[in-house]
Amino acid sequence: MSAVFLAEPLPDERLFLERHLTRDGFDVVGADGEDALRLVEEVRPDVVLLGDSDVLDDCRKRVRDVPVIVLGDEQSDAVDRVRAFARGCDDFVVRPYVYDELLARIRAVLRRANRGADDRVVAGEIDIDRPARTVTVGGERIAIGGKEYELLNKLATDPCRVFTKEELLRDVWGFRSLGRTRTLDSHASRLRRKLNAAAPGPYVVNVWGVGYKLLEAQPA
Repeated sequence: MSAVFLAEPLPDERLFLERHLTRDGFDVVGADGEDALRLVEEVRPDVVLLGDSDVLDDCRKRVRDVPVIVLGDEQSDAVDRVRAFARGCDDFVVRPYVYDELLARIRAVLRRANRGADDRVVAGEIDIDRPARTVTVGGERIAIGGKEYELLNKLATDPCRVFTKEELLRDVWGFRSLGRTRTLDSHASRLRRKLNAAAPGPYVVNVWGVGYKLLEAQPA
């Protein structure tokens, strides 16, 4: 069952969508106003229906990796739609809409998100787009070299786990034994500087005598 977060300021429309989406097999969480955006971070839904395009930027900061469908008002035109897509929405539906079409769009967005799940990795503020081979941190794109990128990808597979130096040298560089090399440490240091320059870390944490992890574990 996919979870839909319904941030719809119009009470009648929110109740209508909540009733019909529930009947169509979705787990629906509805909220309004500032509470909606605070709650969306806790719920971590599969898709967000956003009834107010003015809060799209704030919504995107809170859930970078969740598809967002904007429900635009009747006066929305092509310029409004283009601007919403540029700000990060995944689809834009103008009111008044036909429910069956909205349902089809929700399912299409979910299919695209599921298909691309392995192509995108999000760890804290770090967002890795594997097909494009790009990395953004806190929304800022950074340039990293080939081995730094491969090291980041490896650490991002389990961000709070400590990977031993032996594992990293084997999987990223193909070394069969640790030997005496500063290759890993120098690449880790450069990667850390670039990530920290884009957004506050710490990133690429050195666990003395063991290896590295990408992020510190978040407190429970």
